[in-house]
Amino acid sequence: MSIPKTVFRPQFAITRASHLVSVVADIQASRAFYVDTLGLIVSDEDRNTLYLRGIEEACHHSLVLKAGPAPVCERVGMRVLTEEDLDLAQRHFAAAGLPTQWADVPFQGRTLHTVDIVGTPLELCAQMATKPRRIMDFDLHHGACPQRLDHFQIFTPNVQGACEFYMAMGFRLSEYIVRDGSDELRMVFLQRKGNPHDIVFAHQSEQRLHHVAFTAPEAHHLLYIADLCGKNGYGRAVERGPGRHFGPGYARYVYLRDPDGHRIELFNNHYQTIDMEDEPVRWEASRLNRVGSWGPGPSASWLNEASAFAAARQPEATSDRAMREAHAG
Repeated sequence: MSIPKTVFRPQFAITRASHLVSVVADIQASRAFYVDTLGLIVSDEDRNTLYLRGIEEACHHSLVLKAGPAPVCERVGMRVLTEEDLDLAQRHFAAAGLPTQWADVPFQGRTLHTVDIVGTPLELCAQMATKPRRIMDFDLHHGACPQRLDHFQIFTPNVQGACEFYMAMGFRLSEYIVRDGSDELRMVFLQRKGNPHDIVFAHQSEQRLHHVAFTAPEAHHLLYIADLCGKNGYGRAVERGPGRHFGPGYARYVYLRDPDGHRIELFNNHYQTIDMEDEPVRWEASRLNRVGSWGPGPSASWLNEASAFAAARQPEATSDRAMREAHAG
């Protein structure tokens, strides 16, 4: 296998990871966790839906929680630059043989529903309603003070295919993990906004959402939120950390599980990668255990458990022809 190359002038411009739509069993229980404990801001809410954002975010929502019978991830949201880019995106996905549908989504402009080449349900939009940033409203800051959504991590059995597909859409590879002694991709960190990742794909047998990640201002917020989770009855929700990634990203982190088992990472302190000569960092899997890590390793739940996608498209249903056409643009 070869490491894919970025298409630096793609047909349309995706700008960043934007928002996540998930289904939860109890909206009020989710509100107590995400708002009262973690510190996300409520943009709007009704009996069945909660629209949340970080304290730095002006766009209406970065996390949408909907009441439903089963805890699943409904959509992974990306922003495109303009309405024209949205039309070009629709043509691109349709030409690859992937389903596309225009959707009417509250607080968003025209919205495209589709799936990527490995079966991740996507939602793309160019516009969203705005709210005042709360970055200087210190009386509203509490919990971990989540600032903004940064990235998603997704399990897939086809890391190579995902990497090729997204790099054909202009995503850059910042870091990647390979099987020792080969170029077989086991994990890829892909970005559009100039830091290490907007979307990460890690090898697993099923297509699922591993986590959504929000930035936190300082390392002490990661320690404090672990304490607060313990105080508020969420002690067992602290799944991994606080710690540091001695490997891709280099960030300090803590991973939490919400009342439905969805995973959220809070982290800070990663780096900028914008310049074209900034080559992706290669890691062999065994090297990750020799780079100065400390503390216990990840739990079995962190390594294996993840949120199912609603009506997940099976990767086997994607034809080789569709993949070639998608990559060719």
